Amino acid sequence: MHVLYVLVALSSVVEGAVTVSQRRKVVQSFNVRRNASSNSTPLQVGNGNFAFGADVTGLQTFKPYGILSTWGWHNFSLPTTPGQTSMEDYTGMQWWTHDRLVTYAQPNPAQNDISSWLIQNPQRTNLANIGFAFGAGNVTEDDLQQKTQELDMWSGRLSSSFVYNGSAVQVETWADPDSDTVAVIVESELLKSGLGLFFDFPYPDRNKFNAPFVGVWNATSSHTTVLQQTSPNTATIQHTLDKSTYITNVAWVGRGTVSGPAKGTHRYFLKVEDSSKLQLTVSLSPEPGLKSPTLETIVAASRGWWESFWSEGAFIDLTAVNSTEAAELQRRIVISLYLLAVNSASSDPPQESGLVNNGWYGKFHLEMNLWNSLPFARWGHFPLLWRSLPGMYKRFLPSSFDRARHQGYDGARWSKMTDPTGRSAPGEINSLIIWQQPHPMYFAEIEYRSFPNATTLARWDDILTATADFMASFAFFNKSTGVYDLGPPMYPVSENTAPNVTINPTFELAYWRFGLDVAARWKTRQNLAVPKTWTTVRDNLAPLPVVDGTYAVYEGIPGMWTDKATTNDHPAMAGIYGLLPPPASGTPLNLTVLRNTAAKIKQLWPLEESYGWDFSMLAMNSLRLGDVDQAVAYLLHSVFQFDDAGYPVGGSRVPTPYFPNSASLLLATSMMASGWDGDEGPHWPAGWKVDVEGFVPAL
Repeated sequence: MHVLYVLVALSSVVEGAVTVSQRRKVVQSFNVRRNASSNSTPLQVGNGNFAFGADVTGLQTFKPYGILSTWGWHNFSLPTTPGQTSMEDYTGMQWWTHDRLVTYAQPNPAQNDISSWLIQNPQRTNLANIGFAFGAGNVTEDDLQQKTQELDMWSGRLSSSFVYNGSAVQVETWADPDSDTVAVIVESELLKSGLGLFFDFPYPDRNKFNAPFVGVWNATSSHTTVLQQTSPNTATIQHTLDKSTYITNVAWVGRGTVSGPAKGTHRYFLKVEDSSKLQLTVSLSPEPGLKSPTLETIVAASRGWWESFWSEGAFIDLTAVNSTEAAELQRRIVISLYLLAVNSASSDPPQESGLVNNGWYGKFHLEMNLWNSLPFARWGHFPLLWRSLPGMYKRFLPSSFDRARHQGYDGARWSKMTDPTGRSAPGEINSLIIWQQPHPMYFAEIEYRSFPNATTLARWDDILTATADFMASFAFFNKSTGVYDLGPPMYPVSENTAPNVTINPTFELAYWRFGLDVAARWKTRQNLAVPKTWTTVRDNLAPLPVVDGTYAVYEGIPGMWTDKATTNDHPAMAGIYGLLPPPASGTPLNLTVLRNTAAKIKQLWPLEESYGWDFSMLAMNSLRLGDVDQAVAYLLHSVFQFDDAGYPVGGSRVPTPYFPNSASLLLATSMMASGWDGDEGPHWPAGWKVDVEGFVPAL
């Protein structure tokens, strides 16, 4: 891993060296400190594929936050309704699409049970809860005094302390960078007089959003647990949920006993004998026989991994700027980097709620993968990006080929809402949204500028070819206008227009051209022929729709800028000159129209109803238009909130945390640090003295 990091650093443009000691000072100055548990966000330790969320005790004593993993999924039993007992029974729905019937993965009213099952399953599972058992009555957080907690992001250590019944309790919580293991160190005289730990196991539920907690604790008859104490200092607990089984391995120093479960629960208790110190590791696995790392190994590995993470890759130091805006921006940058490494550096695409809780049943959305994963590349942490890419696309290629073929298209059509199997969760929006299709081109092009070699070209070639084949096949040649249209039926980025009339949305048209440009460039770099179908579609795409001197949501939209029903949600038109670079082919963008559009969005768009990455996208658009101050204003907009622990607030429409906020903020600030092709160099407000290192310019 460290060799790969060095390669990234060598391929990056250094704007000004930021020493390791300087980086450490900046990072630790934003260590998160709390004196009480949060009702919405835990403090976490983790490694991208596994995360442990803690309350103020350093464990999950009073708040049942999650232990979530990449592998921890569960399926409820299939329906027993005749004709709906298997996934193969599901037929989807047919829509007229350019004079032919096309089958889409949508809920079928005649197959409600199997449709609902496919939407809800699999769901990500909370593997366990670990907390303090005080051995006396109903202890609450209010019974604790002198509560303090600090998350040291430089080492990955969560330190917690409190006083109970006059005795101090000190806790350290660590996560292993290389396994699904949490390590805990507890020091207190109370360990000799009844203080112990509990291990509890929930059952999944069928809620679309499980936030802030995941699972239910009162369905004890629906699942089973079996305890086996394998030695005086080790035990295993096997947890079976329907057809899913996983193992919790507990190991501690000294003699101790695990007992339970308590009546009517799946809660077990560990007590150590005659010691004021408890050192514990808990490893979780879908397979028995896992050999757990030692506590000493975990602590050393965590220190080393996080120091490498912060010392290598790109960095921004705003601490010399005497500005509350700069200080808040720095706080958000640092904690966002930590949180994305814990929650999004997965072997699967990240989920919007990361490994904190379950949004959308814990499934991930491929249209959001660009926001969620791209910061690892832009900030020089390619090894974290490579955990999932391009491997995820290769893994999903067969199902994506099938999806396109069954709908009468060439190439591979990527799903939207999916899970580790790659299948599509039924949904009207899920099946008709298209802006996830060019994402592989963006990822590939970003990787190529840091690693411009034959290896990069070969890694992505089959994916880009399959993607471009679908994109060219999907575009419909309109004989009456002589251009290739996108849609209908379709949903644009904003997901709030009528799909049967939505045609040629601005962002999707621009992104389609970008994707086909990159695919053609990819072939040229390999001295291979560019398929004629790609260039024919690219060169004859419908023009970007313009209404009253501004780029519109889609062609022919009624009431643009006057009808709040259409002028809300994601203002994706700003993305064509912000997230996307200027087009490499075809008609150049009209700067006057771009400026008019940005002004209209600022004036009329109901940003109080926006959420997520909207503000970072608007900030990137402002940067390209030369308005740095407006970019900063968008990144610090009152609706674009990050809580006391740096978690991005979801608001009323999505659960907290909503990590596309964190990821998009890092994309916008990386543009500030490095500029973009044709306008390289930093873009900060006047008077800001900023040290940056390790960035390459944006596209």
